[in-house]
Amino acid sequence: MPNIKIDNQDYDLDTLSELARKRLEMVMAVDRRLNELQRDLAIMQTARVSYMHALKEVLPGAQLAGPAVSGETLKFGP
Repeated sequence: MPNIKIDNQDYDLDTLSELARKRLEMVMAVDRRLNELQRDLAIMQTARVSYMHALKEVLPGAQLAGPAVSGETLKFGP
């Protein structure tokens, strides 16, 4: 009798309807995907910081006052 708690109410998974189980599976799949996307975002933010630092190393007159931060901006054009 596995249970799941939703909005502070316990439900016995064995007694849920097929429709409820399918919807629960979808919620769980979305949660897994959100976790993957959050991990990917962290990886991309870390890579951006590294690339910004590497860019500054080769720019004439660029200051490397400290570690690059993700908030540093790039602006193209006039």
